[in-house]
Amino acid sequence: MVSGSDYWNKAIIKDIRTKSDIGRYRVRGYGAFKRLPTFDDLTFAFEPGDLNKLGAIEDKVNLHTVLGARYAAKPIENDMPISISAMSYGALSKSCKISMAKGAAMVGTSTNTGEGGMLPEEREFSKHLIYQITPGRYGFSIHDLRRADAVEFYISQGAKPGLGGQLMASKVTDELARIRQIPKGIDLRSPSRHPDILGADDLVIKIEELREATDWQIPISLKIGAGHMRHDIKIAVKDMVDMVAIDGLQGGTGAAPEVVLENIGIPSLAAIVAAIAGVEEMGRRDDVTLMLMGGIKDGVDAAKALALGADAVAIGTAAILAGTCIACVQCHSNKCPTGITTHKEDLEGRYDVDRNAEWVATFLRNMAMELSAITLASGKDNCHDLNRDDLRALTPEASAITGVPMLESGVVYEPADVGSAS
Repeated sequence: MVSGSDYWNKAIIKDIRTKSDIGRYRVRGYGAFKRLPTFDDLTFAFEPGDLNKLGAIEDKVNLHTVLGARYAAKPIENDMPISISAMSYGALSKSCKISMAKGAAMVGTSTNTGEGGMLPEEREFSKHLIYQITPGRYGFSIHDLRRADAVEFYISQGAKPGLGGQLMASKVTDELARIRQIPKGIDLRSPSRHPDILGADDLVIKIEELREATDWQIPISLKIGAGHMRHDIKIAVKDMVDMVAIDGLQGGTGAAPEVVLENIGIPSLAAIVAAIAGVEEMGRRDDVTLMLMGGIKDGVDAAKALALGADAVAIGTAAILAGTCIACVQCHSNKCPTGITTHKEDLEGRYDVDRNAEWVATFLRNMAMELSAITLASGKDNCHDLNRDDLRALTPEASAITGVPMLESGVVYEPADVGSAS
């Protein structure tokens, strides 16, 4: 039982008084800060019998990952199952976007334009660039579409499902206004849905249009903020996409209402489990690439995501933290002191593009090494051979969410059992 003094604590009182003063919801960057089920609630269970397998495994673990091979003539082939997720020019500074492209290319993996068009420099420095199309179609160009290595059709975002993008007027520079094809001087609020898509039938038509525009050469991906994943994934597969990017509640953003960041969405841990269940019910698991994002912070999280069924993961917040981000949560304000999310020349000038690119690349290599170590310890030489049998749950809640047995006991908790176990 929580006492009154614990419930009405200083943080809650401060929050109430702030709201009574400003009279509106607060907007900030980053993602949810509250405690949520995460991959830390799972562990890998080493089997002594795997020692015999380790002797036959070469030093190098196979991390090669193919994205979107269902229909595309030229699927993306990355050197690791870890990509840079969609972060727009607008949410990030131009300098930061370039460093993400450079860092990803150094390790042979893909990055994503995010909302708002393709920077010429981003295309120049990327090895594999995924081109995102959002409901507002800001910055969309058929010429950029044809220069992309894959297309990501945005349905929703894990940090703010049901809402469109949000960009404060203070961040809209002349160049950004030109690339996004928007006016200066006003806050930009993207629509929450595509105006020409009212349901699954409209979506399949749009997918076919993109296929024709790209001559069936490159993968078509659908980005979905995690909600009813078991149902949503079936629609995506039926609508003939090559890949689905699943964005969990822990995903970051440049700006969103705090009430939405903290209270709407499904954690990444639950999202991938529901998505796998959906495609397996259809008997179509091998027909679609599943990429999980939202709170992935290291190679261990990546390994656990792959073991639960994901084909790949993507990082956003972790990538900027690998550089000079100090987590001041000023992403929306255009006052980022390290130049990552600002468009003020004096502040952006503090950002060293090449140095941050090296840090991003080094962090990605570190994630790959962690993933390789876990793969080897599990008696395998290919990271895509990790599976649920390699995992154990540390809490009844994690067991109920994932269907993974508890450590030692081997009991798999059902949702109804969790309350009685605590």
